[in-house]
Amino acid sequence: MRVLVTGHHGYIGTVMVPVLQRAGHEVVGLDSDLFADCVHGPAPEEVPSLRVDLRDVQPQHLEGIGAVAHLAALSNDPVGDLEPEHTYDINHHASVRLAEVSKAAGVSRFLYSSSCSIYGASDSSALLDETAPLRPVTAYAESKVAVESELVALADETFTPVSLRNATAYGWSPRLRCDIVLNDLVAGAFLTGAITVLSDGTPWRPIVHIADISAAFAAALDAPRDAIHAEAINVGSAEDNHQVSGIAKIVADAVPSSELRITGETGSDPRSYRVDFTKLGERLPEFQPAWDARRGAKELYDAFQQHGLDEHAYRHTFKRLPTLLRLRDEGVVDSSLRRCD
Repeated sequence: MRVLVTGHHGYIGTVMVPVLQRAGHEVVGLDSDLFADCVHGPAPEEVPSLRVDLRDVQPQHLEGIGAVAHLAALSNDPVGDLEPEHTYDINHHASVRLAEVSKAAGVSRFLYSSSCSIYGASDSSALLDETAPLRPVTAYAESKVAVESELVALADETFTPVSLRNATAYGWSPRLRCDIVLNDLVAGAFLTGAITVLSDGTPWRPIVHIADISAAFAAALDAPRDAIHAEAINVGSAEDNHQVSGIAKIVADAVPSSELRITGETGSDPRSYRVDFTKLGERLPEFQPAWDARRGAKELYDAFQQHGLDEHAYRHTFKRLPTLLRLRDEGVVDSSLRRCD
């Protein structure tokens, strides 16, 4: 199948593209390239691509495309807090428009990268399946809920959308991010020898390696239509439901001579949820998670040793909010986060 991957120059997309290629698909990328220079280690191989803002996608961009893997978004809560109107414009309205244009162009399958963050402030005493109440507490999560609802309304006999609700991502990528919990803690420990948790460490988080996210998307491309049509599916594994303090202890084991500090200065994070991934195994039985947090922490530590990591890159290149602020200050993007070139 010819697959369009939006956000192919991003953290997950850079890993997903070769996974889909190995599965036999022809991949075309679409990206505004805001984070294309956030490279750690050797530059990844390129694929045919379009440098297009998600808000500007036209029908001709979807010609000959059989399926879309839609990853492109303004990611993480600090970015959403800074620019909530652009988060809604890009993550919600532009995503729905992409689905509408895809359907009109004859795309048969639309894989949407949603998030388990939509469960938000939930009761962490129970595992949450896809029927659990959605309690988003950020602009990022709210935009995901809105898109999921509108995708279901677009579904028909010719157009099959599926919302893949990824747990919080972790793992090394040639286009690295250090503003997600496991990656951030490993990077901090590598640079300073300290693993610092500012909350009380009690909130629960499901986490998932980006290679497993990519494998789940590959499985969804090949799955029978009835297994995924207009469905929402949590992506992760039961074993990778962790309290933040537990993630920090895993990092302490992976980074030699590191010291764990749980300060509690920011109190308890209201976002706490544990997730049930039973449906993933039922609907996508070909998918089997290959990673866990311990292996992922070691992978990151080994990558930092091999490719290096300095304080400036950690704080300013591999975190989304500082990168966007720098691009805006340098005139690379305007106030709406559109490229100026």
